[in-house]
This record gives sequence, structure tokens and C-alpha cells, in this order.
Amino acid sequence: MAQGGSGVLSGLEVAMKLGYASMNTPADVRPDRLARALEDRGYDSLFVGEHSHIPTSRRTPYPAGGELPDSYLRMMDPFVSLTLAASATTTLTIGTGVALPLERDLLALAKTVATLDVLSSGRLEFGVGVGWNAEELANHRPDISWAMRYRALEECTEALRRLWIDAESEHHGKYFDFDSSWSFPKPHRKPHPPVLCGTAGRLGSRHAARWADGWMPTDIGLGPIEGGMLDKKVRLFREAAEQASRPHLPITMVAFGNPTLATLAHYRDLGIERVVLGTARADWDDPSTTMAFIDHYAALILDLA
Repeated sequence: MAQGGSGVLSGLEVAMKLGYASMNTPADVRPDRLARALEDRGYDSLFVGEHSHIPTSRRTPYPAGGELPDSYLRMMDPFVSLTLAASATTTLTIGTGVALPLERDLLALAKTVATLDVLSSGRLEFGVGVGWNAEELANHRPDISWAMRYRALEECTEALRRLWIDAESEHHGKYFDFDSSWSFPKPHRKPHPPVLCGTAGRLGSRHAARWADGWMPTDIGLGPIEGGMLDKKVRLFREAAEQASRPHLPITMVAFGNPTLATLAHYRDLGIERVVLGTARADWDDPSTTMAFIDHYAALILDLA
């Protein structure tokens, strides 16, 4: 069911694009204003993430270390915000970076994603992940063990594709089960919006290579450039995709912090198709710094062509 990548250029054959990730809180720059600013400055995309809630338990530590940033507690719904962003732009790609499909009702999610893709005229990229908070998943799906979250996400994506593609959709699996049904609208983009798998570990990257339409890791999750760890992880992903007969899967890299031009050029030279900026950037808890940040990196877009 996964798109095999045929007809999609590898990152080695195209100029690297820059996107931006917003924490999407009420205090942040409004999605419509932010989207227009990004489109006007030559950015290719806007991504927003998702947390339905954050359990007050501290059993699952924040994966980047330290205290959990307050903005995680205040994130708005990604699909509502992206609808506003799409309505304010004409060419900007909008995306979830990442959505947590295991924490939503499957049939409702299929309709939500398809509706947004229709209203944006096919500009949606559906980034998905399993999240990092075990208690958050358990509150939604106590039947899905943390150890089996990747397998459940794979099945969820398979079921969503059935709902998006088939005139009469049906799925009977371990974690998702529904009888023959009509599910409309169908997405504008055919056969469906690209599903980007937001994973970085060995198991997650192999899942991405096997069934996703692209890979969306964080650079901090892959390891440092120094010493070659990040380069090795990118190479291993490409080898896994080649073994799966899917050699041209694009890579969207989510960059933590404020990467230098040299770092971005390194990602470009690795053949990475897109880098998404803004995650854990300096002063990311101060929305008044957003425009200065995107202006700074907009000036580098031509240097990365």
C-alpha cells in the first residue's frame, strides 16, 4: 500500500528546501500570519506538531533532557491551525510534524486529513510518529503496549490508506478493525498525502524505509555530525530503503536549535531534500523573536540552492 517512491527525485537531484516548525501555542505568531510570512520569504513549508495532552506524571522524561518546555502544555490542534495557514497561502506546503495517529479515532482522522488536503488543494504532508510519552499513549490506547507502538502505527497507516483510496474501505487487524464502509472525502492528492515517518532510532527508521513515503527524523535524534554518526544513520536509512526496493524516499530533517550555514550545507550535501527549522531554537519561548529568526534563515535560502 505504501507509495514506492517512483517518480520522486532523490534529495541529491534537487536543491534543499527550508521549512519552519511552530510550537503552535496561542502565544505564538498566528498560523495564518506565520504562513504568509514564510511563503513570502521563500520557505517551502510550515509544520506543527501534536500533543492531545501532557500527563502530569514525570515517569517519561523529556527526550531532549532537562525540564519539559512549557509550550508543550499549550499546543493547539494541528489540523485547525493548518487549515488557517492553508487559507492564507497558495503554494506553501503545510504539514504535521508530527501527528500522533494512535491517539486519535481512526475514522475521524481519515476524514480530517482528507478534508484538509482537499481544502489546501493537495498541499498537505502528513508527518506521523509514535510520540515520546508512554503515559500519553496509555491514556488513549491502553491496549497498545509501548513496545508495540511502531507496529501499531504501521497498521494505522495501512488502514488510513485504505480509507483514503478505496471506494469501499475495510480493515481487520490487531489494533484497528472496521467493516466495509464509505469514507469521504477522498484526498485531493492521489493516491493520498505523503506520509512522513518521524522516527530516528534503528527500529523506527527501518519502519520508515519499509512503509512510509518519506523519512522525517530530528538531527538530535541521529547524533552529532562530528564523528560521522549522523551521516552513518542517513546512510543506513538509504540502505534500508534500497533493500525495500524503495530507493528514492525523500528525507526531511528537523533541525534542533540554530544550525549554522555550514551545518545546513552539510545536510544539503548529504542529499537531504528539506530541513525544518525552529525546533528548540534560541528564544523559542518568546514569539517576538520569530520573525527575526525566519528572516535570518530566509537570507540563506539562495546559498543552499
